[in-house]
Amino acid sequence: MKITEQDILHLKEIAKQIRRDIIEEVYNAQSGHPGGALSCTDILAVLYFNQMNIDPNKKDDPNRDRFVLSKGHASAALYATLAERGYFPKEELKSFRKINSLLQGHPDMKHVPGIDMSSGSLGQGLSVANGMAISSKLDEKGFRVYCLVGDGEIQEGQFWEAAMTSSHYKLDNLCLIIDNNNLQVDGNVDKVMSIYPIKQKLQSFGFEVFQVDGNDIDSLITVFQKAKTIKGKPSAIIAKTVKGKGVSYMENQVDWHGKAPNEEEYNKAMEELSEA
Repeated sequence: MKITEQDILHLKEIAKQIRRDIIEEVYNAQSGHPGGALSCTDILAVLYFNQMNIDPNKKDDPNRDRFVLSKGHASAALYATLAERGYFPKEELKSFRKINSLLQGHPDMKHVPGIDMSSGSLGQGLSVANGMAISSKLDEKGFRVYCLVGDGEIQEGQFWEAAMTSSHYKLDNLCLIIDNNNLQVDGNVDKVMSIYPIKQKLQSFGFEVFQVDGNDIDSLITVFQKAKTIKGKPSAIIAKTVKGKGVSYMENQVDWHGKAPNEEEYNKAMEELSEA
């Protein structure tokens, strides 16, 4: 797949729009998790607008690629991405986290078009993604499965049991992505409960492991393309990201894991995200 500079610029603009929508969602709701949503925005933009075999007009296509947002508290990012991709009207984003809204605090596959798995209980996403990848092989569908987890999330024991499963069944149609911003609700991941070295641990579990700047569109495209070439074992991408990426006062600030901006902060964020 040949990627032009124009393609890269287009994806960067999409990512910036998704970030604006994330801020709108969380500000209107006065609730949500902007930090981790902003850190994974570029990953979602590349997956949904460049890499995944999906079609908003064929939401239930059995051959479509699947995506599991294991870090379900970053739902604002996924909702904004799906709306931008055309799965539902962007007007719906204004109802984020409101009573009777389709867009609950965590993804709900029963009500939101484009959601492949309800998630939010941390540590469980890779197990579900394994099941999807196994079914793709058994049914000879050929679709790929992408699972995005948070770095703090992999402190969960279930994650490592699932990692053994991915390797045991040689799920080369599975791509694990770790949003490695090194911040969780209680502070720095390496101080709360260190998960490092992630690369060597995943390699010992049988993964082909890549490392990438998770906020660099060009690098993300390259690494996702490489992951597609891996045969006989699952791939994992450790995406080094910045929590709160794109909003200066949120970047690398753990306080923005789960709180909403006030009016002054909202205006500043939108001004920064509107700059050329």
